[in-house]
Amino acid sequence: MSWLTEFVRPKIRTLLGRKEVPDNLWHQCPSCQQMIFHTELAAAKKVCPHCGFHMRATAQDRLAWTFDEGKYTRIELPKAVPDPLKFRDQKRYTDRLKEARDKTRQDDAILVAHGTLGGVNAVVAAMSFDFMGGSMGAAVGEGLVAAARLAVLQAAPLIVYTASGGARMQEGAISLMQMPRSVIASQMVKEAGLPYIVVLTDPTTGGVSASFAMLGDIQIAEPGALIGFAGARVIEQTVREKLPEGFQRAEYLHAHGIIDMVVKRGDLTPMLARLVGFCTARQMAA
Repeated sequence: MSWLTEFVRPKIRTLLGRKEVPDNLWHQCPSCQQMIFHTELAAAKKVCPHCGFHMRATAQDRLAWTFDEGKYTRIELPKAVPDPLKFRDQKRYTDRLKEARDKTRQDDAILVAHGTLGGVNAVVAAMSFDFMGGSMGAAVGEGLVAAARLAVLQAAPLIVYTASGGARMQEGAISLMQMPRSVIASQMVKEAGLPYIVVLTDPTTGGVSASFAMLGDIQIAEPGALIGFAGARVIEQTVREKLPEGFQRAEYLHAHGIIDMVVKRGDLTPMLARLVGFCTARQMAA
């Protein structure tokens, strides 16, 4: 290194007040590898404008995209015991929770809010895969029950966005107990005669897909979303057969009658507004 690069260049940069360019202005599409400017990606709701690939979204994104004008009120969810089993693997569970909370600025893997959708009151629960893989522990179970109670209280439809790798192993059997709790939550909404709509996003697997995620009155999925219980490799090793092309993807499930429709993200909010309006009109007529 010469004195020009070590001494002169830093002095010139200091005098000119040159600012460093942020490193998050461009994003690379995981599918087509094209570079996308961050404002363009945000305007497209994190859908690649080149190939249509649907990138994963945060729970905050889901809420902002769903409610009218992006306006909503989040509710404070009941607090769960932070580390009921005093679990430790390579790290303590409490440390993993702290890291996830600092990263996502969420208390756990679910957010619940209420507002209007197409002018109709609605309650939305959105899961965040960024928070420990969207794993379902006691806090997620509490959030779903709280969302169901709020929907019943407001006589409003409940919309749930799923994004999860399944149960949270750090909570052992407690996490598995959230499966029947989440089923009870969905049943509360149905018994009140209110619509329960599930939007399956990438990925929805494990105990989440084996419980409340598959119990919606209307099942919607985003294009290309991975939806299933066990992984494809585990299934192949169990049945000793090669799985069909696109197995466990949204389009495959739709073709085989498992879900009702596959809707692109740009069309999702208008579709939800139509469904909520239709269901609400039928409820009032009844």
